[in-house]
Amino acid sequence: MKRTLALALLTLTTLPIVPPLAAEEPVDLAMMTRIRDEGLHRSQVMETLYHLTDVIGPRLTGSPQAKQANEWTRDQFAHWGLVNAHLEGFPFGRGWSFSGCQVHLTSPHQAVLLAYPKAWTPGTQGMVHGQVMRVRIESEKDLDPYRGKVAGKILLFEDTRDPNRPSFPEPPERYSQDDLAKLSQYEIREERDWHRRALERYRLRQAINKFLETEKVAATLELSPRPNGIVVVSGGGSWKPGESTGAPALVLASESYNEISRLLDHDQPVELDFEVDARFHDDDPQAYDTIAEIPGTDKKDEIVMAGAHLDSWHSGTGATDNAAGSAVVLEAARILKALGVKPRRTIRFALWTGEEQGLLGSRAYVRRHFASHPENTDPSQKDIPEEYREVRWPLQVKPEHARLSAYFNLDNGSGRVRGIYAQENTAVAPIFAAWLAPFADLGADTVTLRDTGSTDHVEFDDVGLPGFQFIQDELDYFTHTHHTNIDTYEHLEAPDMMQASVLMAAFLYDAAMRPEPLPRKPLPQEPPKKQPAGGKQETAP
Repeated sequence: MKRTLALALLTLTTLPIVPPLAAEEPVDLAMMTRIRDEGLHRSQVMETLYHLTDVIGPRLTGSPQAKQANEWTRDQFAHWGLVNAHLEGFPFGRGWSFSGCQVHLTSPHQAVLLAYPKAWTPGTQGMVHGQVMRVRIESEKDLDPYRGKVAGKILLFEDTRDPNRPSFPEPPERYSQDDLAKLSQYEIREERDWHRRALERYRLRQAINKFLETEKVAATLELSPRPNGIVVVSGGGSWKPGESTGAPALVLASESYNEISRLLDHDQPVELDFEVDARFHDDDPQAYDTIAEIPGTDKKDEIVMAGAHLDSWHSGTGATDNAAGSAVVLEAARILKALGVKPRRTIRFALWTGEEQGLLGSRAYVRRHFASHPENTDPSQKDIPEEYREVRWPLQVKPEHARLSAYFNLDNGSGRVRGIYAQENTAVAPIFAAWLAPFADLGADTVTLRDTGSTDHVEFDDVGLPGFQFIQDELDYFTHTHHTNIDTYEHLEAPDMMQASVLMAAFLYDAAMRPEPLPRKPLPQEPPKKQPAGGKQETAP
């Protein structure tokens, strides 16, 4: 025990922590043994993954399959004996699904091309024929030269990347000890104005969609940035009622895109037949999160949470992104219930939707239960969607904010857990080191003060709550499966999923049983004012 604890502490190379500090954090090793035994020898995580992927399939937010997944996971929680299993809705908009896509090159020769439609773009109501025309659109002013010239055309969006050198060709990866040592070193990063760039992208997308609809464009073609028939697909139209959905938008495998591009380079006319069987679902404007609990005992009003996003994109079955994380959360709940644990704090499990559209499900939940910012009523921003408006201060904290001890998230594929991001919270680092020590032999021994983003723990961290994401081996997540047509069951690693489930269950138990809640960072404050060239004060984005 002393040796594994020391190994765990060695990864905290940048932290002013001495071993006795972590040694003071008690860990119930007998319970850790029971969790390992249940999770490694009687696991049901792969059966859960089979049902989420092969049976239910892709789970695009707002789609019938997403709601089916909500209901099935709610029922699974209840079947295993959890209480208060229910769905919590939040405003979303239009659902969308597709059941078929055919793209045929008809001239200068005949061929079947590999393509998928982007979500929330319209179907075709049958087979459509058209000629391909290359366009380059990087800003709204680039639309003007094409007005009146593109009706009935299939527009190939020229890509600034070299289509013959697709990105991310690397093989599957696991972290080496050197990699983990580097990851444990804190990295100071320059602040980026993501808010402004996101708003610019939104406005350009809206302008392009209106242009495509007004000009009666037949369809658009885009390049997938992966090689070997891997197609990266996300959203292209709009799930918000009243906004333009543009034209049928198709993402082509790089090989298919390259062929068309080369033909156009040689001034060779290119014609296609295509059909997209897609539909919108307007019966229910809400999307849903699945929630369930293991009730606490003497500290039952305090809460420990685990979560992952249940929604996915639509070309694959969303196995690594993120049925993997959802199945681990479900399996952690099953493990703890199978062991008959009586946690001091209530353990709450959450499976979010809307993550792929901007952390919408977790954001709605945090705002409803924990904290929110004042509504931005500036008349100049009334036509901007809420998620792109400037943040107003101060943060408005709700009573339940004080009762959440921790939130743990899993959303980086199906790789094993190698440690955890402490999210710049120095005080939790030695605690996490002690919790990881019993699992060093399973490869989990790294704590880093770095923060990581782009998934649901961010919504908790942004309002001053202890929200954390686990470090996972990348495998082929970012190189092959992330948002692609091959995000399927075959890319899941059963031993890694079992290990991750054990770690999730252990962290939840440790957090639920410790005498005090986990330490917190200071509450977020309004950023300092920026001084523009003219001398007038303005709020930083």
